[in-house]
This record gives sequence, C-alpha cells and structure tokens, in this order.
Amino acid sequence: MCLKSTTTAVLFFLLTSVVYAQTDALRKKIRSLAEARQANVGVAIVGPFGQDTLTLHGQQHYPMQSTYKFPLALTVFNQIDHGQLRLDQKVHLTKADMLPTYSPLREQYPEGDVDVTIQELLKYTVTYSDNNACDILFRLIGGTAVADRYIHTLGISDIAIVATEEEMSRAWDVQYTNWTTPVAMARLLTEFHEGKHLAAGSRAVLWKMMVETVPGAKRLKGQLPAGTPVGHRTGTSDTNEQGVTAAVNDVGVVVLPDGRTYTIVVLVSDSREKPAVNEKIIADISKATWDHFLSSSKRK
Repeated sequence: MCLKSTTTAVLFFLLTSVVYAQTDALRKKIRSLAEARQANVGVAIVGPFGQDTLTLHGQQHYPMQSTYKFPLALTVFNQIDHGQLRLDQKVHLTKADMLPTYSPLREQYPEGDVDVTIQELLKYTVTYSDNNACDILFRLIGGTAVADRYIHTLGISDIAIVATEEEMSRAWDVQYTNWTTPVAMARLLTEFHEGKHLAAGSRAVLWKMMVETVPGAKRLKGQLPAGTPVGHRTGTSDTNEQGVTAAVNDVGVVVLPDGRTYTIVVLVSDSREKPAVNEKIIADISKATWDHFLSSSKRK
C-alpha cells in the first residue's frame, strides 16, 4: 500500500509539472507576442473546467469600447427574465434616435418612425455592434448606471459602465470611463456560458447572437479553423491625431472540436500600431491559445 501511494503521488507530481510547464510556455508565448508591439495588451484566459487559467496585466483597467455591449445585453436579458421587458416588445424609433454614427439600424431606417422589437435591437447591438441600438437599449433599461449596478450585483466589481456611445463620441477621454480588467471580463463571460445569471432561453438567444457577431473576423477567429464556433464581442476606438488607438478588443468563448470551451479576453489599448497589426496581435494570441488547448486535448 505504501508503494502504491508513493507511485500515485509521483505520477500526480509529474502530471502537474507537465501541465504547469505547458501553461507557462503559453504564458511566455503570449507575453512575447504582446511585448513585440507598441501597445498595452491585457489578456485573461480561462481553460476548460477552469483549468490552465492565465493572465497578462489581468488587473489593469482597459477601455471596453463596444465590448461593453455584452454586459449591456446581460442586463437587458435579466430584465426580460424578471418580466420587466419582453423580447417581442415593440419600441418606437424616431429620426432623433438615428444619430450619425456606426449604425446598420440607421441605414435600414434612416427616417426612424418605425416600431422594432427589443430582440431586433439586441441583434443590432450584439451581432452588428450598432451604436444607436446600444444607446436605445441603455435608455430602455434606465441608463448606464442600471447596467453598471447589475453587473456589480453579480459579484464582479472591476467593470465600470458610465457613458453611452453618444457620450463617448463627444470627447476622447470619455471612452476610458467605460473600463474593465481582463480578469473581470473573462469571469463574466465564463459565468454566462456556464449558465449562470440568465434563464436558459435567454442565454441561448444571447449566445447565438454572439456566435453570429459580424465585426472582428480577423481577431479571435482570424487564424482559427473555418467554422469554429466563437461567441464574442468586439470593441474598437478611433485613432487620434497623435497616432494612438485607444482600444482594439475582442472577448469571447471558443468551442474546441471535442466540445470543450475556453474563455479568452484580449484587450489592446493605447496602441501606436496600424489597425491590421492591432488585429493581428489578437489573432496571434488566439491561435497560440487554441493550439495549447487543442494539443492538451490530444494528450488525454
């Protein structure tokens, strides 16, 4: 019995050492990819079943830009789950709602004067990253403070939702008031995908919207095999006169071929790189993470 116990302990130690070494290799790879660029890169990864979790600048504050449309959507679905709103509820849009910003909704209804459902507004917001639809939803739930407060009630304090899309467009620094840490966003995504916080029906609808997300095809999904399910939300700022891009982000949950999933958050901030390079930073880190978890699944 003593020999058996000793053998088991040795095997466990060896296995743990191998897993740690592999995770450490991924961490070093991600760090090298980030440090090779003129940008502040934050990363948080939560592996299948909470394993192989790693971070880079995990507790720093990063501007969310449109990644905050994910916690907004969670707030809307929470109100739906509690009977305060309905997916099929109609909202009347006016021309005043159609501000000159990135908005497929405005392209569809330039004059307003139309009734759309909350489900349509969510689709425009989450899948197409529509700024007007986003702000309409903020008004519908009672303002940014309501979304901020709801996320904090989930036990996640390191996310701040302060300004609407319209408010962010008025001054460069306003976008920094909407911030997250990589760790906080990864936790929120992981808990959502695990079935926490929302009813099953609401979770399924939101997940589908995230998988169908249109922007960011060259980011988390950029180097992954075609057809890989990725439920994600992107965020992108303008570039100022000094050549600084405040945010190029992509955050989401990736499904491996064996059905296991992992959460990955990559936030690129205050970058002096070209737009294509900023997206490649995310794609390179995503591919390294995919290779890591794919190879770990083959070893089992």
